[in-house]
Amino acid sequence: MSKRVVVIGGGFAGINLVKYLIKSSDFEVTLVDKNNYNFFPPLLYQVSTGFLDPSSITFPFRNLFRGKQNFRFRMGELLEVKPELKPELKQIVLDTGKLSYDYLVMATGTQTNFFGLDQCQRYAIPMKTLEDALEMRNLLLLHLEQATRINDKSERLPYLNMVIAGGGPTGVEISGIFAELRNNTIRKEFPELIGSGSKIYLVNGGGELLSPMSKKSQEYTYKKLQDMGVEILLNTRVVDFDGEKVMMKDGSHIYSKNLIWATGVTGYKFKGIPDEVYKRGNRIEVDAYNKITGQEAIYAIGDSSICYADPSFPEGHPQLAQVAMQQGVLLAKNLKRQNSNKGQIPFIYKDRGSMAIIGSNKAVADVPSPRLHLNGFIAWGAWLFVHLFALIDYRNRVRTFYNWSTEYLTKNQDLRLIIRPKKSISSTDDSKG
Repeated sequence: MSKRVVVIGGGFAGINLVKYLIKSSDFEVTLVDKNNYNFFPPLLYQVSTGFLDPSSITFPFRNLFRGKQNFRFRMGELLEVKPELKPELKQIVLDTGKLSYDYLVMATGTQTNFFGLDQCQRYAIPMKTLEDALEMRNLLLLHLEQATRINDKSERLPYLNMVIAGGGPTGVEISGIFAELRNNTIRKEFPELIGSGSKIYLVNGGGELLSPMSKKSQEYTYKKLQDMGVEILLNTRVVDFDGEKVMMKDGSHIYSKNLIWATGVTGYKFKGIPDEVYKRGNRIEVDAYNKITGQEAIYAIGDSSICYADPSFPEGHPQLAQVAMQQGVLLAKNLKRQNSNKGQIPFIYKDRGSMAIIGSNKAVADVPSPRLHLNGFIAWGAWLFVHLFALIDYRNRVRTFYNWSTEYLTKNQDLRLIIRPKKSISSTDDSKG
């Protein structure tokens, strides 16, 4: 009889687990996600700024696994886990019903952490979901249009000033793309805004940008962003935002209606998973085989998990796509081995390096073995290649390559559209007549 594996979350970790597990007829795999599509988070910021269409970084789960007889998809959000002792009673509760399982895998990822700053949570723009990216695109374009109707430059500035909180890869990449938009596209498409004096601020609580990367990468990034006109505020924290003014911890402020929140993530907590297994950032503690501490047949992989058993990462693995992908693949192998009464293989992360793009022809990359630092055009080309082939389907790659090529060759992209739903449409239950 096939083992029932339920995977919660279709991100890097969940998708790689499913892809390898459904190759075996010994498993019946059900993927659960609140969306009906997979999306590629590293390129969300390009959707939000009109460089890519949403279809370039998304793909429906059912299409991805069409024709796989041992695959099922259930759209829904996890509400509760019921890890009863009897196998037939092991269940999860979704907002769309219940599912039974033999093995449960939590690959739920993370959500934006606003660190208890209620005003920031209310008015700032996060960068975690496709909905966030589309909301950001609409809002920024609306603010540009509103600014064209204001003659007083001082009153116009809050609509144009951009504040990005967070100096990690996302914050750096958003700052760079904003600078290129301001210096090129906006000057051509919004001539009435030339000379407005708008500014881009990158605010980081630490003393350097891209803190996990090498000093060479940090210094190169800082210099290039400055050259592009980005004002970098280090050792500075955003503590409040009322939709009009961004307040800093030192008492200073910036008048802006545009605060992009690219700092901090936290995991989800679920009823039925004991509080004691949640560690810093609500990450779920797992052993060397990604089994949740103290639980039977329940695993956690990707950003939602933390493992202290890897000798090279005693404080836990970084929350990176490569970690999630490798954990998904290994857990699939281990479940197959367990089903064949073979020994388990402990997870050891193989660090393949890190990179960040700053702008056209400008990027940084650190390769751990052999230790190597790249910047400029070579790193930019490597970043494009890696991210292009990391997309889940060849159709995503074709669309993305076309959009990138168009932008690079013509400096003219036509995806800056303000598209807003007019009204909410309720689904009709045909069974009610």
